Amino acid sequence: MNTKKVVVLAAVALVLFLLITRPVESADAVQQVLTWLREGAESIITFLKSLFG
Repeated sequence: MNTKKVVVLAAVALVLFLLITRPVESADAVQQVLTWLREGAESIITFLKSLFG
């Protein structure tokens, strides 16, 4: 088994472990990441509007 497969399997196992053992904290983390992505997208849109508007 190559290193990339081992790393991917370990990451998937860790995510599943956290989802099963700490579902509330996992949901909070996902919500925080989605908030960061939304805020980043809004910032980019604001920049583009300022640039071309």
